[in-house]
Amino acid sequence: MNAFLERLRGGLPTLMLGIRGSRTSEVVRMAHATGHHAILVDLEHSTMSTDVAAQLCSAADSLGMTPLVRVPEREYGMIGRLLDGGAHGIVAPRIETADEARQIARACRFPPRGQRSQTAQVPQYGMRPVPAKELNPALDAAAVVQILIETPLGIANAHEIAQVDGVDMLAIGANDLTAELGVPGSYDDPRVLDAIATAAAACRAHGKLLVVGGMPAAGLAGVCPLRITGMDSGLLFHAIDSAAKDAS
Repeated sequence: MNAFLERLRGGLPTLMLGIRGSRTSEVVRMAHATGHHAILVDLEHSTMSTDVAAQLCSAADSLGMTPLVRVPEREYGMIGRLLDGGAHGIVAPRIETADEARQIARACRFPPRGQRSQTAQVPQYGMRPVPAKELNPALDAAAVVQILIETPLGIANAHEIAQVDGVDMLAIGANDLTAELGVPGSYDDPRVLDAIATAAAACRAHGKLLVVGGMPAAGLAGVCPLRITGMDSGLLFHAIDSAAKDAS
């Protein structure tokens, strides 16, 4: 059983902190101390190295949190290294077809279900060598695969994507989707709401979870209660801005 996914399936609010600017485990400890259940390390929109990302993930795992990593678009080869380094799952951006989603899902799991390269030591087991017959099924069960849909084509293929074995969650990136639709930031555009409804129906039909990011999602039908409280860089700016105003 995957505790993170089961929590979401149970309808329990789950807090996730996005990490883009921070480079030490202090930010992970702050997230834990403030009641966050998960972190999202963003390698799509930062210059962070895979080594730093892995260290953040390992720290989160040690604290009982779920670390996910959003990989750069089409960076398939990075997935195994991040999972070996302690990430519990992968968020794959700008997926538009079932074949693209299948490639991501297979990269996250060992044969015969996937094609993840064999390893014997991971942070989740304290780097203790573990036999493949024990390690592989445990890591396969723990892996979280979130497919990020950000284009009209991806929405059109939502049902096919949701059918893919090994995909656990679909997510809609509202900022990119509104930009693709020519209405950047217009989250109340009927086409955006229709896209969410389409993705929700696909997830419901195939037993997958749906996340909506970049816009308020509370109250949207079919959307699971994963709440990204913010990106560290944005939260830091607001704190600094507030401090400057208080000092003026």
